[in-house]
Amino acid sequence: MLIAYLSMLRSDVLIVCALKQETQGQLIEGSIDDWKVLYTGVGKVNATYELTRYLSEKEFPKLVINYGTAGSKALPIGELVDCTKFVQRDMSVMQLGFMELQTPYESPNSIVITSTSEFNPIDKRQVCGTGDSFVDNVKKENLYVNVFDMESYALAKVCRNFDVPFISFKYITDNANKHSAKDWTENCSAGIHLFKSKILSKIT
Repeated sequence: MLIAYLSMLRSDVLIVCALKQETQGQLIEGSIDDWKVLYTGVGKVNATYELTRYLSEKEFPKLVINYGTAGSKALPIGELVDCTKFVQRDMSVMQLGFMELQTPYESPNSIVITSTSEFNPIDKRQVCGTGDSFVDNVKKENLYVNVFDMESYALAKVCRNFDVPFISFKYITDNANKHSAKDWTENCSAGIHLFKSKILSKIT
């Protein structure tokens, strides 16, 4: 629901990215043009640590927006998509009787974290599988995941625990195949213009 965000200031939003390479230096850490930007580094541990530290030390934003790159078997390279459901694709403790992707002994005991943000100009609602590995060969157990990244699940979980609305937008750089490393390297900085025009322009 975009109307709820028309009066939101840029300073109310925190933009979280993994790498400066993904933004071509167009989003500067700290604040530029009243945007607040946090770079976390790659992977779930870095994402969890940096966002937790930020939320513990700073005034809570009204919305956390994650922007980054991702691979996908189902979506074409060059598309900007919204992710509203997040799973930890490399969590597997089925030998102890837990469901695939389920984190053991955790409360709430949910496999999927769902976005709580009303702001979503794209509104196609993709499922993002997060893991600490670069995907260049989609395994059978991950076929139901539309998008593959390395941070979103961790960011979504931190925001859920801090009760801060969260949504993720991903630029598809590769098709999660043997060409992925080369494709990501060539395309990782290409999506920032789409993110700014399709997403950031909607917030005054």
